[in-house]
Amino acid sequence: MSVDEAGTARGNAGADEPGWEVDPDDESGSALVASVGRQIKAWRESAGMRAGEFGAAIGYGEDLVFKVEGGRRIPRPEFLDRADEVLGAAGKLAMFKKEMAEVRYPKKVRELAKLEAQAVELEAYHHHNINGLLQTEEHMRALFASWLPAYTQDEMDRVVAARLARRSILGRAPLPSLSFVQEEVTLRRPVGGTMVLRRQLEHLLEVGRLPNVAVQVMPTCREEHCGTGGLIEVLRFPDGSAVGRSEGAFSGRPVSDPKQLRILGLRYGMIRAQALSPRESLAFIEQLLGET
Repeated sequence: MSVDEAGTARGNAGADEPGWEVDPDDESGSALVASVGRQIKAWRESAGMRAGEFGAAIGYGEDLVFKVEGGRRIPRPEFLDRADEVLGAAGKLAMFKKEMAEVRYPKKVRELAKLEAQAVELEAYHHHNINGLLQTEEHMRALFASWLPAYTQDEMDRVVAARLARRSILGRAPLPSLSFVQEEVTLRRPVGGTMVLRRQLEHLLEVGRLPNVAVQVMPTCREEHCGTGGLIEVLRFPDGSAVGRSEGAFSGRPVSDPKQLRILGLRYGMIRAQALSPRESLAFIEQLLGET
């Protein structure tokens, strides 16, 4: 990397980019960010450096340094790496990169991501939108842009980053078994416009061909349909336990009782049986792509 390129990279890293604000409603996340900020300040003061001097050394502005140290801004991984190097912390600051990257996501999403990271099986039926794990980034942004009340740019960046991070389950080792059933209407609605829809359908075909993934389509013309109660999601874990939820059962709350899970499993199993097979579904999606 040339001197000019390095300067540009540092300048970009030092920008006060959106998506790294602290969520005031996330008490545990805010406390963690504040704790890391205090440690950075302690290391800086121990090194005898003023905030402005420290910021110049790591390529960030003094104002951003104060925000990070005051727990008002989540430090980016690059910030922690440079701070660790400049302050001679021997990894004691850089070690927080993973936690800081995760805490920027909404608390509910973090909890879901942790469950998904442990799951060996996932079953999901969605009827209003394409499942978040199957969405392209531009589809996500177009979808979130239509929600009310409207997201700010910072909020948009935060929820999109969180959803993109969850997609790691698709290729995690060992491969989990993933089953998705989508209503036909979710594949026809041109969220974001025709080209966004085309790329979304192409992405569905790509994901649906993965060895551990089954994507099925529920045709609108089906007379018998066990999914009219709404969304169903079930995660199963290595020890045989599971957690699930459904809009049409148990008041929509997450459940782990075997009897309640059996009901969700029964409904999902019938939904899969009533939908097109995985092979038929991929052919159907290819047909939609040709019509779009």
